Amino acid sequence: MENRLNDYRRLLAIAQAGLLYGKDVFDKERYEELQEISLKLLSEVGLETKEEWTSLIEAHEGYPTPKVDVRAWIKQDEKILLIEDTKTQEWSLPGGFAEVGLSPKENIRKEVKEETGLEVEVGQLLAIFDTNLRTDIPQAFQYYKIVFSCAILSGTFVANHETSNMKFFHLNDLPKLSLKRTTKEQLLILEKATLPYCD
Repeated sequence: MENRLNDYRRLLAIAQAGLLYGKDVFDKERYEELQEISLKLLSEVGLETKEEWTSLIEAHEGYPTPKVDVRAWIKQDEKILLIEDTKTQEWSLPGGFAEVGLSPKENIRKEVKEETGLEVEVGQLLAIFDTNLRTDIPQAFQYYKIVFSCAILSGTFVANHETSNMKFFHLNDLPKLSLKRTTKEQLLILEKATLPYCD
C-alpha cells in the first residue's frame, strides 16, 4: 500500500505542477483529468475521501512541495518533554507546521510557547526526518520534520485548545505516542544525535 500511496501522491504532484505552469488549454485539460484520477486513487487507499482530498488541494495552491514540521527536543534530568494532544490524548514532541515568514527557530519558539506556555532558547539542529520513508503510518502528504534542541528559559504550563498536558518522560517509560508526529525510533535517534541526522 505504501508504494501505491507514494505513486499516487507523485501523480497528484505532477498534475498540480502541470496545472500551475501549463500554458496550453489542452494540456491543462489533461492535467485536470490526471488530478481527478489521482484524487480518486488516493481516496481508494482510504486515508481521506475524494472530497477531503479536493479540499486539501484547494487549501494548498501553488507548486506542490513537502510540508515542513518543526519540533523541539527539550531534555531535563535525563527525561524528554512531551505534550498531550487534547483530542487524541496521544503524546508528541512540542511543535507543528512551520509558518511562512518565520525562520525554523522562530517557528519552534512560537509553537512551544503556544503549546506549553514555556519560553525556550533554540539550540542546534538535531535531525530532519522525511515522513515519506516511513511505512508504518501512511500520511496524506510528505513532511520534512525538523527537530532542534531547546532549553527552557521561563514559564509554566498553560492548558490550551491543542494541548491538555505536558510532562517529562524517560525513553524507557513513554506514554502512548502520536505516531504521525513522534515515534519512539525518532526519539532514540535524537537521544544519540551528535551531528544532525538526516533520512
